[in-house]
Amino acid sequence: MTEKAMKKARKDIGNSGVTDEGRPRRIGYIRVSKDDQRLSLQLDAMRRARCDLIFPEHGVSGAKGKRPEFDKAMAALRPGDTLVVWKLDRMGRSLRHLVDVMQAIEARGAHFECITDAIDTSTAMGKFFFHVMAALAQLERELISERTRAGLEAARARGKRLGRPKKGHRRIVVRVSKWRRQRSGLRPVFVRVA
Repeated sequence: MTEKAMKKARKDIGNSGVTDEGRPRRIGYIRVSKDDQRLSLQLDAMRRARCDLIFPEHGVSGAKGKRPEFDKAMAALRPGDTLVVWKLDRMGRSLRHLVDVMQAIEARGAHFECITDAIDTSTAMGKFFFHVMAALAQLERELISERTRAGLEAARARGKRLGRPKKGHRRIVVRVSKWRRQRSGLRPVFVRVA
């Protein structure tokens, strides 16, 4: 998303930053990983959640350490404020990262709310539920990784070549097919390999 588009999104969202002094604010953070994805679903959810400020991040992976809008949202938190996200995975990719973010939020005297997972850390049950959901999210990622590794091992056992072809492989294939065509009297199709 270009800087111009980001400014337009902020204008559409209404990030004036003006709230009643002393009243805890609801600060929303929305993110999509790919440039072709849209923020509209999350943006609508933040508006329904009555967020005072919304920080949109477009085309940035949750696994990356540098997320400028997330950093701005964290910096904007004051004691009593609540950081609101649409889904837990919008905040981070690993259990360790989620726990670190939660500790940073608590250190600021703020709370965390996840709309789709119904987590609100302003309550004891909300804190407990956050840790359970974060552990389940980590488990799911690890199971996917295990299944992927098992599939790769099974393919190797069946004799499948995995990965990128070795350097020069294409040149050899083209030369062999050229030689075969010449032997059989056919005109060669590939004259040169890039």
